[in-house]
Amino acid sequence: MLRLTLLGTGAAGGVPLYGCECPACKRATEHPTFERKPCSAMVEWGNGSAKERLLIDAGLMDLHSRFPAETYHGFLLTHFHVDHVQGLFHLRWGTASPIPVWCPPDDQGCADLLKHSGCLNFLPTMTHGEPENINGLRVTPLQMAHSRPTFGYLLEYGVKNIAYLTDTDGLPENTLSFLSELPPLDALIVDCSFPPDHSGRNHNNINTVTQIYLDLAPKRLIITHLGHDLDAWLMEHGVPEWLEIGRDGMTV
Repeated sequence: MLRLTLLGTGAAGGVPLYGCECPACKRATEHPTFERKPCSAMVEWGNGSAKERLLIDAGLMDLHSRFPAETYHGFLLTHFHVDHVQGLFHLRWGTASPIPVWCPPDDQGCADLLKHSGCLNFLPTMTHGEPENINGLRVTPLQMAHSRPTFGYLLEYGVKNIAYLTDTDGLPENTLSFLSELPPLDALIVDCSFPPDHSGRNHNNINTVTQIYLDLAPKRLIITHLGHDLDAWLMEHGVPEWLEIGRDGMTV
């Protein structure tokens, strides 16, 4: 069994965005099912008592209550922007056994996380395209196009695979080439923060994601890291049948 649950699917500001009265933010205020918390996920693999769990990113501020000590194997960090690591600032002072945190090599880190890591054991030793075995899960870091050193992750267990690729504006050539050499992915979960033709940096828009789909032809493509502007656009426009809109709590 290989399963990934989207714990949060929002861009840095989340949905509803503070003080915003756009249709998407009003909808999320009135109907919490449309809220978007910080972009993060949980991957589970194995069966029965051998089932394992990793958390991807740590933007949620209630990690200590959602996931008690010893109920997960560690973290995969995509990068050190605060909306992806803020939950670690409280967690690090716990008395749990050391928690592995695999992450890109980035000496800057975020604030003093690397200097005062507490019970967190940061492991900035992964390299693009070189897989690591984490208790039977094959994890391959893949370079993203972002303003900080950033990894997406190819997750493989048995014959199943999922690629989780955020935060990025398009895919670097080395990552696109790596994924193109594989059979079609069972699922591709990819950053899409903006409506078509939005010129913002660091994150995909609908047009960029369309090109990624054409390049890789995954069996399923699910977007995450959505901003409120994209949610408002999606309320007015249809989407192609190959595109799935990620939601908090969605399981792949």
